[in-house]
Amino acid sequence: FISNMAASVRQGEETVFQNLLDNKKIPYTRLKKANIEGGDILIADGTVYAGLSKRTDKAAVRELQEALPEMTVVPIPLKEDFLHLDCVFNMISETEALYCKNGLRQKEIDLLAERFEMIEVPEEEQFTLGPNILSIGNQTIISLPQHRHTNRELRKRGYTVIETEFSEIIKSGGSFRCCTLPLVRTS
Repeated sequence: FISNMAASVRQGEETVFQNLLDNKKIPYTRLKKANIEGGDILIADGTVYAGLSKRTDKAAVRELQEALPEMTVVPIPLKEDFLHLDCVFNMISETEALYCKNGLRQKEIDLLAERFEMIEVPEEEQFTLGPNILSIGNQTIISLPQHRHTNRELRKRGYTVIETEFSEIIKSGGSFRCCTLPLVRTS
């Protein structure tokens, strides 16, 4: 999917991305009615969790549901000061997820806890985007070294945590998950 970007600093990315996909002959769907950003979209087994933020609106979530009738799209409103869903909630496996309670209402935390074992990231680690790690499979996670509490909790659960300095990207509002483009490959 390619969508419109709400923030002027991001506008133009969609054209570059579309050109890349066209050149590689990778099919895509162009969402045109509203704004949606990838950091607000998390997918797990037929469910799309869509963060409602300053950059992703309800109209975009409805358009996504229309484009994906075989999937369940669950809107997750964020508290106002948070950029994207993956800054306050991120799945690390089919059954576990990281979250920051100060970024979500209790109603959404309870909803997500019905599906995932929720591992809380302390508020001081949320400031450096503690939930925005990259889970690369086989219980292996890439995280910032300053996420001491979260990394310790992950190791207790059997994860291998690769601590990588990446703090410069934090200054622009992103982290490991923000800098990836997951693809589903059919071959």
